[in-house]
Formats: sequence, structure tokens, C-alpha cells
Amino acid sequence: MGGLTHLIVLVSMFAAITLISEAQYLIPVTKHEPTKQYYATVNIGFGGMSSPVNLLLDLETNLTWLNCRKIRLLSSLHVVTCKSSTCKSLPGNGCDRTNACLYTQPGPLGQNPVGRVAQDNATIFTTQVGKPISIAPSRRFTFSCAVEKYLQGLAPRVAGVLALSPGEFPFWRQIASAYNVIPKFALCLPSSGLGLGSFYIGTHSFGGSKPVPMTLTPLKIDSGKYIISFTSIHVDGVPLALEPSLLEGGAKLSTVVTYTLLQTDIYNALAQSFTLKAKKIEMSETQGHAPFKHCFEEGASGKNMDVSVMEIGLPGNGKEVKWRFQGANMVERVSETVICLAFVDGGSKPNESMVIGTHQLENYLIEFDLSTTRIAFSDPLVLHNVSCSKSS
Repeated sequence: MGGLTHLIVLVSMFAAITLISEAQYLIPVTKHEPTKQYYATVNIGFGGMSSPVNLLLDLETNLTWLNCRKIRLLSSLHVVTCKSSTCKSLPGNGCDRTNACLYTQPGPLGQNPVGRVAQDNATIFTTQVGKPISIAPSRRFTFSCAVEKYLQGLAPRVAGVLALSPGEFPFWRQIASAYNVIPKFALCLPSSGLGLGSFYIGTHSFGGSKPVPMTLTPLKIDSGKYIISFTSIHVDGVPLALEPSLLEGGAKLSTVVTYTLLQTDIYNALAQSFTLKAKKIEMSETQGHAPFKHCFEEGASGKNMDVSVMEIGLPGNGKEVKWRFQGANMVERVSETVICLAFVDGGSKPNESMVIGTHQLENYLIEFDLSTTRIAFSDPLVLHNVSCSKSS
């Protein structure tokens, strides 16, 4: 797999290929370790001066935005005018004094970036199962040019935000439409900054000729968010005693929240169960390490990450299905001998009872299928001796 990623990095951006209906479109994903942010690298521009631009993955941003000064050659960039059909179709559009279309939207880190709407070419990769990576003919896509100040809080290498929302203008939907593929995408987030993960548009090819099993559950779209309903939470096979009303808010999926947020009562029940198991295997509780409340000295147990297994019950095809979290997805190591329960108390009255963060999503294959309004998720990939990380 390392050779595959090496090819992604080095292959010419302008090779021509013949596309077929089963082609999958692929963009590498990188984890920035200090900030624990995930970004995809998109090549923007046309000809020999196209620019690789790193963009934060965000499941709630509707229109991709970036600092357009990062684009080396602006001759192919086209500013969208106020009177254009593109501008008129953007909710909440505006105009500046030069008749350029303006767009404002909430940002993932508290910003409200406003910028001129523009169009330029984007070049991505395509592949088939068992076939090498190739370059798809570049397509024009729409985004917003934001100024430098909106980059505050983003990793140093990141120049904007890649829109992955269920709305009308996210990057994945524009690409799916341009290449006439099924409107769905998949993410495989790496657990380390040493390897590259994957962002697929259309049918994914993860696993090649031996694809990993996937479990399906309905996907709810609510106010531009991806929500899944959950019916129970089990720890080591034992259900947590929870008021039914706590399950009504559902679980939101996020690529910008690092550690899963739980409503206070849910968090307390999980922490209590986890603590009992940790003490049974001779781990001693120690002081918390922000943002974590419950941390433990491993002591003589030598159990490392394998303390408890948590399963979220979800509606399936006529029966409950389980999404399993274990090992490194359950805890975070904060020192050589101390691990912490890698969940955060999200307060007593959050909008969603659970926000599933990137630490829990690492090394899972997650597919968002808007053609069927379902989400598919793999088992922990460690159970199949594979990983989202491909060495570069």
C-alpha cells in the first residue's frame, strides 16, 4: 500500500485517462499531530502551475473556502458575479462593490468566513480495484476566497476548509456531479501523521480484492448535519442504564471535534463502567489530564489500551446493529504509564446527546451514501489486520 500512496504523490497531474462508470475518485488525507486536525490535499489551478492546497475536512461546511493567495497561478480563477445563476443558488448570498458574489457561512472553529465566490479547476485521482492510480481530467469547482484572518486556529499547513456537508455545494457533491458518479463519499482517517488516509468520492476501493465488511444504518440529515440514531450503549456486553430520553438527540458525526462528546449522564455512566473495569485489572485512578476527567496508571496490569469495549446500538435492517469501539479508540495515552478515557463531558443539555469525534473514527472506514440516505461503517480495521494509514 505504501507504493500506492507514493504513486499518488509523484504521478503527473496532467495524464489523460479514459473514465468508466465504476471509477473511484481518491484524495489523500493527512493528520496534523499537534492540532489533531485532518486535512485533504486538493490540486487547484490548471496547467503546470496547479497548486496543492491543504484543506481541513469538515462535515458541516457547505461551500469550500480557502485563502486564494495559496494558489500560485490565478489566471484560471474565475470570480462569480452577483447576477450569475451560481450566486443566486447560494443561500444567503451577497454582493460587493465590484459586483462579485459574496458568501458567508459558519466556520468549524468559530469563524464566520466571508469571501468572494470563485471557480477554478481541481484535479483528483481515480482508480479501480486492482488497477493503478490515474489522474482524472480536471473539473471546475466552486468555492469561496477567504482572507488570512479566518485561518486562525487551523493547522499551519492548512489554508482553508473542504466542505463535506450534505448540502448543495460541498466539494464531494460537485465532484460526484462533474464525473456522474453515485452521490456518496467515504473517509478513512489515519491514527498517525506518519501515513496518509483516504477520502473517496463515489464507490470506494478500500481493501482492494478483499473489502472489509460494512454495517449499514439509516442516516438522518438535520440542519446540515449528519446524524445517526442510537438505541443503546453497551460496555463489555452490559447495557448502560440510561433514561430513554437521553437517546433522542441522536449522535452527530464530526471531523473537527477530536474526542467524542457525551451528554453528562451518558458520560458519567460510561466513566463509572470504565473505572470499575480498570480497577479490576489492577489499574489505579489518577488525576485527570485536560480535557479528560478519568485517567489511570497502568501499574502492573500491562493491559495498555485494552480496557473496555464500547458498543453503540443502532437501527439496522429490522434489527439492532452494533458499532464497536475498543483499544486505542477508547483511550488516549498521555504519558508512558497513564491512559485516559478518551471521551469528554459535553454538558447536561447539548443539541446532540453524542458527537462522535475523530479519535473514535480513526482506523474505521465510514461511507456516507446520500443516494440511499444511509451510512456504512466497518469493524475496527485492526480486527482485519489493516489500517487507514498508508506510509508515504
